[in-house]
Amino acid sequence: MAAGVTAVLEVTSLEVRRSGRPIVAGISFSASRGEIVALMGASGAGKTTILRAIAGLDPIGAGTIVLDGMTLKPGSIHRGHTLRELHRRVGIVFQFHHLFAHMTAHKNVWLALVHVMHRPLADAEARAQELLVSLGVGDRSAALPHELSGGEAQRVAIARAIAVEPPLLLMDEPTASLDPARRQELAATLRQLAKQGRTIVIATHDAEFARACADRVLSIDDGRIRTVS
Repeated sequence: MAAGVTAVLEVTSLEVRRSGRPIVAGISFSASRGEIVALMGASGAGKTTILRAIAGLDPIGAGTIVLDGMTLKPGSIHRGHTLRELHRRVGIVFQFHHLFAHMTAHKNVWLALVHVMHRPLADAEARAQELLVSLGVGDRSAALPHELSGGEAQRVAIARAIAVEPPLLLMDEPTASLDPARRQELAATLRQLAKQGRTIVIATHDAEFARACADRVLSIDDGRIRTVS
């Protein structure tokens, strides 16, 4: 990160344990505004665990995570006001999207704007449609998740994750269900989001995709960063 550039995300000596065993240990990296960082490694390397810790889904065993001025320290998973503040700072797109199956694409996106950000419904609906259009799925707003292709579902999930305008977007194995053409489209979409000032951290095993979109690639193996490129 260049001198004078403020980090949106700073991870320092992160350790996450499960059943007393360290899953990741000694993880330190930062990401500045508008930067795309890829955590690359094989299945089980610890990539997803790092994302989950940043998102407040897994408790930290040691170290700290500073996210847009908010510090996460070792202890239990966050609740209440702290969790709401965290959700304002970070959005996450899971590998299998986890869209609400009984809701349209449109409602999946505007729901958090109403219930987390307390935006008026009409404003939330307009913002949701704007995001869907910007991501190329505006014509699918009335579709239910099972009616969407894998690429369409992913774009709806991205719209939902960034609807509350968090400075950080996390993506877990985003190319898992995409063919080569859709992978290129996704890389272009993420670069465009980064140009708009979004910081993006991706967990992926796809080296070609990581090289296509990331500013830095951190190779993760056995829960540790092995190389940076």
